[in-house]
Amino acid sequence: MIDGAGSRHGSAGLRRTYLSLGLGELAAVVVFVVAQPVVAARLGDAGGRALWWAMAPLLVVLLQGSAYWLAARGWLPGSGRPGMPRGIALVYRAFRLLDPVLLAVCLAGLLLTGADGGALVVCLLVWAFGALEYVNYFVVRLSYPLADWFVLVGRRRTPALVRDVARAL
Repeated sequence: MIDGAGSRHGSAGLRRTYLSLGLGELAAVVVFVVAQPVVAARLGDAGGRALWWAMAPLLVVLLQGSAYWLAARGWLPGSGRPGMPRGIALVYRAFRLLDPVLLAVCLAGLLLTGADGGALVVCLLVWAFGALEYVNYFVVRLSYPLADWFVLVGRRRTPALVRDVARAL
């Protein structure tokens, strides 16, 4: 991490962390898209349709997160930029407002597909994962190492994305 003086060494480590986070979110999108047909085949026709409704907000939020982490590497201390550009901040502010609408529309679509039983449960869990990712990026930070999770999540820290947007606007 960055030391008190914001040294280049610390900034380089943070750049690597952000790269890892950005590529990790992107890899998750690829895994979900590749796995979708396999899972959908086991859920039946209605379950397969419901799975797309469940996955849509998850994929959108993961792509937004990936783009944020990769772009944020450009405004870390030592990069020469003072922070998140205003235009990017406005886009993420819009995402913060539009993503809950997407979550609600997709939940309705999921429920209207006629999926039931285990297929419905699987799809609701996938949808809930998307909702948790939204909360993690735009409301309160939820991702911490497992050993420290209960202690740190209780501190209700503001996500880095939200802090960057607030500083830019």
